Amino acid sequence: MRPRCKLLLLWVLWNPAAVAAIEPISTGIAVGMAAALTGLFASYRDIFYYFQESCRPDWISYNRTGLEQALQKKLFGQHVASRVILKAVTGYMNNPNPKKPLVLSLHGWTGTGKNFVSHLIAENLYTEGMHSRFVHLFTATAHFPHEKDLEMYKAQLQQWVKGNVSNCGRSMFIFDEMDKMQTGLIDSIKPYLDYYEQLDGVSYRKAIFILLSNTGGESIGKVALDFWNAGREREEIELHDLEKALSLSVFNNKKSGLWHTSLIDKNLVDYFVPFLPLEYKHVVQCGLNEMVTRGLKPDTNVVEQMAKDFIYYPKEERLFSVPGCKLIPNKLNFYLLDP
Repeated sequence: MRPRCKLLLLWVLWNPAAVAAIEPISTGIAVGMAAALTGLFASYRDIFYYFQESCRPDWISYNRTGLEQALQKKLFGQHVASRVILKAVTGYMNNPNPKKPLVLSLHGWTGTGKNFVSHLIAENLYTEGMHSRFVHLFTATAHFPHEKDLEMYKAQLQQWVKGNVSNCGRSMFIFDEMDKMQTGLIDSIKPYLDYYEQLDGVSYRKAIFILLSNTGGESIGKVALDFWNAGREREEIELHDLEKALSLSVFNNKKSGLWHTSLIDKNLVDYFVPFLPLEYKHVVQCGLNEMVTRGLKPDTNVVEQMAKDFIYYPKEERLFSVPGCKLIPNKLNFYLLDP
């Protein structure tokens, strides 16, 4: 098509009122060409969305089976968290008209799987997983480092959340290091987590907010240790054994990032998800899985040697891994090298 014709067609598309000013023969030709071009543009748009991630079911679709299998095969020692996460996410995603966004607060010592679980949720909701432009990760020490800038951070955070949800209602926001978050900062987005149908024309009801924190790890560890001392199986621990003590610990801890927050006071956190401290056997499982992930043949002897060299607590019992599984990717390299 000649350039002048293309310009005419574009002009007609964007100026439909101008068609009346064209003589009858030209009008018929222009309208016909405009209709054809509109169909062509629609086809191009569909092709574009096929290759370019968009806020459409082609790119955002919940895979319950995938999440369930990933939790079973890749998350070790977290029977409580696995059940809560699967039920919470599935129930929320199966609800076509949720009354509020899904808010999950994940708690436990470092290396117990909190970040990993947020990745699994993303991978089974977005085709691009954590690389999706609809998944937004905020880290307290990187994004909100200076106490003097708290008010600026509040305004920025509100703008970021509002802008991204306006772009795609099915957005996910992950806040890491909540225990290092400045007091009051997370409350700045409280209205977006509440039971509002819309705020300034924007609905937040289909968004997911995940808060990750080490706070509560001590109370969770105490429950796990009490079960062990009583001769009870770890798998006997239920959510009700942990949830109340966990929420109180988070609410009353000045270093939790949720200290006296309205998110808890107004019951806007849907689930407090406890991650139990990991034992030696779980470290071994993590190590073997890391080898599989790298395409290596699992070697129990190598992984067990590595796991034995980890630091465990309490000091006498050496029951729980201090770093959980967090150090495995780098530690394993040392044990894989020839002596």
